Amino acid sequence: MYDHDKIESKWQKKWEENGIFHNPNHSEKPKYYSLVMFPYPSGTLHVGHVKNYTIGDVVSRYKRMQGYNVMNPFGYDAFGLPAENAAIAHGNIHPEDWTRSNITTIRNQIKKLGISYDWNRETITFEESYYKWTQWIFLKLYEKGLAYKKSGPVNWCPSCKTVLANEQVVDGKCERCGTPVVIKQLDQWYFKITDYAEELDAFIDKLTGWPENVKTMQKNWIGKSTGAEVNFKIKETGKTLKIFTTRPDTLWGVTFMAIAPESPLLSELTSISKQHEVEDFLTRINSTENRFERFSTDAPKEGVFLGTHAINPVNGEEIPIYVANYILYEYGTGAIMAVPAHDTRDYAFAKKYSLPIREVVECDKMPYAGEGMLKDSGPFTGMKSNEAIDKIIEYLEERKIGKHAVNYKLRDWLISRQRYWGAPIPVVYCDKCGIVPVPEKDLPVKLPRDVKFDPTGKSPLSYDENFLHTTCPKCGGPAIRESDTMDTFVDSSWYYLRYVNPKEKDKPFIKSDVDEWLPVDQYIGGVEHAILHLLYSRFITKVLRDGGYLSFDEPFKNLFTQGMIYKDGAKMSKSKGNVVSPDEMVEKYGADTLRLYILFMGPPEKDAEWLESGIEGVYRFVFKLWGLFENILPLTKNNHGMKRELSDEEYEIRRKLHMILKKITNDIEGAFRFNTVVSGFMELVNIFSDYVKSMPADRLNVELLDEFSHKFVPALSPFAPHVAEELWEMMGEKPFVTNVNWPSYDEDAIKPRKVEIALMVNGKVRSKIVIDADLSEDEIRQIALNNDKIKSALNGKNPKKVFVASGNVVNIVA
Repeated sequence: MYDHDKIESKWQKKWEENGIFHNPNHSEKPKYYSLVMFPYPSGTLHVGHVKNYTIGDVVSRYKRMQGYNVMNPFGYDAFGLPAENAAIAHGNIHPEDWTRSNITTIRNQIKKLGISYDWNRETITFEESYYKWTQWIFLKLYEKGLAYKKSGPVNWCPSCKTVLANEQVVDGKCERCGTPVVIKQLDQWYFKITDYAEELDAFIDKLTGWPENVKTMQKNWIGKSTGAEVNFKIKETGKTLKIFTTRPDTLWGVTFMAIAPESPLLSELTSISKQHEVEDFLTRINSTENRFERFSTDAPKEGVFLGTHAINPVNGEEIPIYVANYILYEYGTGAIMAVPAHDTRDYAFAKKYSLPIREVVECDKMPYAGEGMLKDSGPFTGMKSNEAIDKIIEYLEERKIGKHAVNYKLRDWLISRQRYWGAPIPVVYCDKCGIVPVPEKDLPVKLPRDVKFDPTGKSPLSYDENFLHTTCPKCGGPAIRESDTMDTFVDSSWYYLRYVNPKEKDKPFIKSDVDEWLPVDQYIGGVEHAILHLLYSRFITKVLRDGGYLSFDEPFKNLFTQGMIYKDGAKMSKSKGNVVSPDEMVEKYGADTLRLYILFMGPPEKDAEWLESGIEGVYRFVFKLWGLFENILPLTKNNHGMKRELSDEEYEIRRKLHMILKKITNDIEGAFRFNTVVSGFMELVNIFSDYVKSMPADRLNVELLDEFSHKFVPALSPFAPHVAEELWEMMGEKPFVTNVNWPSYDEDAIKPRKVEIALMVNGKVRSKIVIDADLSEDEIRQIALNNDKIKSALNGKNPKKVFVASGNVVNIVA
C-alpha cells in the first residue's frame, strides 16, 4: 500500500541522518554549482515558489547521479522592508523575530518537499556573520572611489518612507507597495556602477547560457549609445553647457535648449526675473505629474523659458534655454539640444510655445526622425545624414567645440535606505576629519535591537543615541554614525560567494575555493530579477575581481528563468486569495505527487494554470506506478539468472524502454523539458502495466522486468525521490538510489530491427529486400509492393498474397 506520509518522512530522516547532500569543497569529481535564487522570508511558501525549488532540485540530483560533486545550497535574503513594516503594523513584534519565525516555517516546508539542499551551507543575510562582510564590500568599494555620497534628486516612496533606486520604480510606482513615487533632493550613498557600464554591456554577449530576453533587458537598461558631446556657451555667464546627442548631423536645426527639472544646473541657468515662474512650474509638476510617465510620447509637453540663452557652436545662433517636463535628468547630461523638425517631443514643445522649426534633413512631413539628405547644414549640406555623422564629429573636435562620446542610460546605484532593517553603512562623520570609513577590524557595525519603528521618513537609527554617538577612528574625537542602512540588493549581490565558505570568520570567502566553484553552473530564478539583482551581482563580481579577491569575470554561467503558476487566471498572491499551500498538497497527495505535477504542468519556462484535477491525475499515476512495482518485484526478486529470448512484442517493449530513457536524458540536458520527461515516465508505466496484464506471471520475461526496474527507478529519483528510494529498497538494493549512476540507454536496442521481404514464386525465393521494422504491417506491405526490385520480379502481375510470415519476414506469393 502506498502511504506517502510514512514513506516521505522515512527517507527525509534517512537523508538527514546520513548527510547524503553534504558536499566537500574539494573533490576528485568535477564540480557542479547549482543555485536557486534565495527567497525573501516574508511568510510561508506557496506552490509557485515550489516550482523554482523543484526545478533546481531535479538539476542537482541529476548532476549528482552523473558523477559530479554538486553544491546545492540554500539561504534567505532576510533584510528589507516587509519585516520592518510588519513590526510597525503589529507593534509588538521585532523584525528579527518575525523573520526568524518565517525562516523556520520555510525551512520545514522545503524539507518536506525532499529538496536536496546542503543545510550545512545555510546562509541568512541579517546575521552578523554575514552582514559584517556586506559592510566589508562597502569599504572595498569606498577605497576604490566606487562608493560615494552626493546630493541629488531621488525617488521617494511616501508609503514606505524610503528612497528607491530607479530599478525599483515600476511604471512610476514603488515596486513593493504600488504607491506613486515622488522626487526629493537628498544626500545619499551611491555605488559607481557606471564605471563598469562598458564591460557590463560588452560581456553580455559572452553570456551564451542566458535567455536572450534577459540579455536584451540588460542591454536596454545599460542603454549604450554613441554620438557626440557638444559644448554650448551660455551667453549670459560665459560658462559651458554640455549636451550629448546621437544625431550631431542635426546640429544646424537646433532652435532651443531644454534641461530637466531635477538638474542642479537649473538654479544657475535661471535669470532673476524668471525665478518665481520657474519655482511655480517645478512645484506644479512635482505635485501633479508622474515623473516616470513624463517622457512618454503622448504626455503633455510643458516648460518655462529661463531667461538665458545658449550659443550654437556650429553657426553662432542665440537659442533660448527652457526647463521642460519631458527631459529626464538621468539621461545624458540632463540637458538636450532641441531639434523640433526631427524629434517628436521637441516638435510638440516647439508648437506649444511657438518656437522655430527648422528642417535640416530633407523630408516630406515633420517631425521626421529618420535619415536623409542634409540641407542648410553648412559644409555638410548635400551629404547623407548617416555618412555625415563621423565627419561632423571630426569637425567638432578640430574646433574644440565637441568630441566623440559614448553615453549610457545606466545611472549609479543608489544604496541608501532610511530604514532600520538592513546592514548599517560603515562610515562615521567627524567635524574634524569629515567622512571616515569604519576600520575593517571594527566590523561589523552592529544593528541595535532596541529601536522604535515609527515611520517618520528618517531611519529609526537616527533616533538611537547609543548607536549614533561614537568616536572617530582617525582622530579619536566625537563622531556620528551614518544612520541609513544599505539597500538589500547589496546583500544579495554576493551571497553566491558566501555559500562556498559560510562559516569562515576571517574573510568573506576563500579565494581558491570560490575560484574552484565559480561561476555558478546553473542559476535558476524569476525573470523579474533580470535587471536589479543580476546586474548588481555582475557588477560586484567585477569589482571583487579587480581587487584581486577572485579570478572570474561573471558570476553565473547559465541562467534559467522559470514561469509562474497562476490560479483562477491570476498570479498567486495572498491579496487575491488564490494561493495554494504546498503543506496542504503534501498532506493530501504527497511531496512526490506535488513535484511531478508542478513539472508536468507545461514547459518550465512558461506560465501555467493550477488545476486541482491535474494534481489528482498525477496522484492516480503515482498509485498506478506503485501498483505496477507491487506486481513485478515479487517476480524479479525470485529471478535466479534465468534468461530467455525476447518475443517480438517484448523486443518492441525493450526498444521503447531505451528510446524513452534516451529522450528523458536529452530532455533534461536540452532545455529542462521536464514536462515531457514526466510524460515519458507515464508512457513507460502504461507500456509495462499493459505487458504485465497481458499474460500469466509465469510467461512474463523476468529479465526484461528486472531491466525496466533498474533503469526506471534511478531515472525517476530526481523527480519523485521518496518513491524512488522506497522502491529501490523494495528491490533489495542498498540505499541510496540518489547515489547510483544515472541509467544508461542501449543505442543498439533503440535501432529498429531489419525486416526481410521475400518474393515467393512457386515456393521459391526469387527476390529479397531488407527494410527497417519501425513500421506497421500495413506500412511494410505497401513498401514491399512499391519496391522497384519487387515490381520487376513480379513482371507487372498482381501478387496472389502478401502476408507477414513472422516478425521479420514478409512473404509475397506471385
